[in-house]
This record gives sequence, structure tokens and C-alpha cells, in this order.
Amino acid sequence: MRHTLRTHAGLFVLAAILLVLPLLGPSSFVLDLATRMAFTAVVVIGLNLLFGYAGQVSLGHAAFVGLGGYASAILTTHFGWPSLAAMVGGAVAVGLLAFAIARPILRLAGYHLAMATLSLAFIVTIVCTNEARWTGGSDGMPVAPFTLFGWTLEGERPWYAVAAVCLLAVAWGASNFARSPAGRALQAIRGSEVAARLSGIDVARAKTRVFVLSAVLASVMGSLMAHQAGFITPTATGLGRSVDLLMMVVLGGMASIYGSVVGAVLVMVLPQLLHAIGAWETLVMGLILTGTLIFMRDGIVPTLHRQMRLRWPMRAAVTKTEPEVNREPSA
Repeated sequence: MRHTLRTHAGLFVLAAILLVLPLLGPSSFVLDLATRMAFTAVVVIGLNLLFGYAGQVSLGHAAFVGLGGYASAILTTHFGWPSLAAMVGGAVAVGLLAFAIARPILRLAGYHLAMATLSLAFIVTIVCTNEARWTGGSDGMPVAPFTLFGWTLEGERPWYAVAAVCLLAVAWGASNFARSPAGRALQAIRGSEVAARLSGIDVARAKTRVFVLSAVLASVMGSLMAHQAGFITPTATGLGRSVDLLMMVVLGGMASIYGSVVGAVLVMVLPQLLHAIGAWETLVMGLILTGTLIFMRDGIVPTLHRQMRLRWPMRAAVTKTEPEVNREPSA
């Protein structure tokens, strides 16, 4: 029992927050924002597995989110597919696409890999913009409500419940994955691909697997977000969205599952809190994000966890929830 509490302390805290929030009587806007945060956090967790654990940077991850959303929109609108079938179909198609491009793309490293994934995002955005017959072009297209066995998912609270369940399930699965041999193999690859190969790790297979997994998670969440919003435009696949997702990983903490959640919340909440200052919003947000990166180089959650271990070593041992990733000592 004590081992379970130690291992899943972060999950229990997250579950408590998600359970208490609707009981506080938030407005419809707050509940809708929390729903979008939860869906986005799932995407960021998948990206963190790819970037934070495996060290494979992606500047085009929003393309998979957009493809999932457009798959649901097109298949339900033009072909009359049920919502669940459209979501699954989109996830399968995105998974096959990710598998097909993973081997050639993941042979690259550094900024070459970043440029390759960026090119993917540009291609998807151009296709979604130009194929107006199917996608509505730059104006976007409506997305039908999500229905399951005759029941329509609508309203802030039902959508929040779905998002909360998705986030908890993925956070639990990703935490277990990170502790598994496959997760430790990804961390070894991030440290040194040469050393990982010498240790008997199939580097190409491991990178392909996590790339496909992160793409499928992004596709499913993209479908759900499109159904929830009731509309989708090509901006969902663009560079700006991909940069936001990458920023969430870096701010919350690379190789930190719950850091992904913190990063998603921070990046999505800050614009709402700073909206009142008008023209200064962008400057202040930039200063906050830059300061965080300077003084918390490993991200918010890993930095706070390290400080807690230094100040309260016995208490930190009880609350430790994620495996440590070997890092270079900070200067």
C-alpha cells in the first residue's frame, strides 16, 4: 500500500484536483478552459515521451492534432460516419502515416530533425487550406457533435468528465511506460544513441514506436477537441500551435509526465490572466516564460522536486513519483 502511494502520488494529486474543480462551481468559461487544458495536456504528455524521454524534437506535432480533428470532421460530415468510428479511423490513419515517415525522419538529429518535422506541419497546413472542397479552406469547417449509441455528448460538465478521464488514464499509462524497460530504453537513447545500441537496444524501433504513440494520442485528442469546439480551421495544424506544445514540455519539465500537465496549464492560463493589461500582455508573458527558463532550466516540476529533495530528503522520498533522468549538472 505504501509503495503504491509513493509510486502514484502525482496521479492521486491530479485526480483530486480534477475531482474538486467542478465541485467549486466554476463558470462555464472556466470549465470549458479546464476541458481544453486536459485535452491539450494529453497531447503534451505524448510529445514529452518523444522529446523529453527520447530526445527527438518535433516542430510539427500540431499536424497530428489537426489531422485527427479534420478526420472526424470530414468523415462525419461528408461520409456520414459515426463519431467514434471517425475518431478511430483518423487515429489509425495518423498512426500509419507516422509509422511510414518515422524511419526516414528519425534518422536525422538536431535541427535537421526539427526542420523535417516542421516541413510536415507546413505540408498538412497547405493541404488543409487548399482542399476547400473537403476542409472548407482557410475558413474552416463545422464538426458534428460527438454521438455514441444515440447519446450526444454536449454541455461543459460531460465534456469535462471525458477530458478528466482521458488525462488520468494517459497520465497513469505514461507513468508506467516511463518506468518500464521501454521507457528506460528511451532515456538511454536520449543520453547516447551509440551507448544505447551497444547495450542491445533497437534504437530505430524504439524511436519509431514512441513517435507513432505520440502521434496517435495527438490524433485522438484532436478529434475530441474538434467535436467539443464544433469547428476546426487550418490554424490547428500550424507552426504556432506546435511551438506552444513544445513550450509546454520545456516549461513544465522534460521527461516529467506531470510537468507536461503543469506546462499545459501555465501556457493556457497566462494569456487569460494577462488579458486585462492589454498591449503589455505579450511582453509580460514573454518575461515570465523567459524567467522560468532561465531560473528553472530543467522545467518547473523537476526543479521543484529537486529543491524538495534537498530541503526535505525524507519527505521527498515518500512523494517521489517519476524516475529520474540522468541530466548534466546545472551551472
